[in-house]
Amino acid sequence: MTSAGATVSSREILDYWFAPGMSEQWFRANPSLDREIRERFEATWEAAAAGDLDHWADTAGGALALVIVLDQFPLNMYRGDAKSFSTEAKAIAVCNRAIDQDLGRQLPAERLAFLYMPLMHSESLSDQDRSVALFKAAGLEANLRFAQHHRELIRRFGRFPHRNSVLGREGTAEERDYLASKGAFTG
Repeated sequence: MTSAGATVSSREILDYWFAPGMSEQWFRANPSLDREIRERFEATWEAAAAGDLDHWADTAGGALALVIVLDQFPLNMYRGDAKSFSTEAKAIAVCNRAIDQDLGRQLPAERLAFLYMPLMHSESLSDQDRSVALFKAAGLEANLRFAQHHRELIRRFGRFPHRNSVLGREGTAEERDYLASKGAFTG
């Protein structure tokens, strides 16, 4: 079922995501923001998921917008639902293509971090290793710390334990102990 609303341009995605004050909302659970993103951009996400916006990946700004739509927006729109990870693989593919085409050199550092983010969200150790290397090479120290932390979780567990319940996966005893600890990453 397609949601109401029309798709928007890649420029509109970037203007929205990088608007003044938005950075304070990026990594916080905010039901109001989640609802706003769903209402404004769900049709665009659906078009991107279906491959209708693949042509955006031909430019640096378009690739970045497509990654944001496929990687960041579903985490907001479908928070706490397995659907929030449903376009992760496509986001990783767009990310890798942009990196392989060296499109990242055309982006400022703050924006470059979001181009690399799908690799940090991946449950593949090779993607995690690439994430750490890219954040390090770009000098994105704050993001690098998170990338290293994410990679260590994948090294230790082979997946993100905090996703188990939403994805219907049975957690191991070690994962349950970790999630019950004070140092647990919960998304």
